[in-house]
Amino acid sequence: MQRTNFSEMACSIARTLDVIGEPWSPLVLRDVWVGLTRFEQIQADLGISRKVLTERLNHLVEHGVLERRPYDRRPRYEYVLTEKGTELVDLLMVMAGWGDRWLAGEAGPPVLYRHHACGEISRGELRCAHCGEPMHAGDVDVLPGPGAAA
Repeated sequence: MQRTNFSEMACSIARTLDVIGEPWSPLVLRDVWVGLTRFEQIQADLGISRKVLTERLNHLVEHGVLERRPYDRRPRYEYVLTEKGTELVDLLMVMAGWGDRWLAGEAGPPVLYRHHACGEISRGELRCAHCGEPMHAGDVDVLPGPGAAA
């Protein structure tokens, strides 16, 4: 079944979903972020088929989110986050915070995040790039930008 192409929509959410909207992609990015960089490691962790994982990795490399680096004389590669991919992990941290709050249940969050700068356990949080205050959906007005559809 052909997936809808969101890349041409005048919407940054749709364009982002075109890159990571397939359910395996964020999980592949998470695995690479935590240090599972080789195909076999990612496949074992996710239990994903070789075919689907190959497609996801190729897609993420094609979109500049991951970089493929050889690690053996044979054609074997490891995957590393690019700058673009590292910024997507920031998005995943916000998603994890939502999941921790609304879906973790009594067991609590499955992972914790220790902030390097202060050494404290914290959570990803969206903040205003200008004033640094927390920023939530009710705190903003959505206005047309320069790239808005006519």
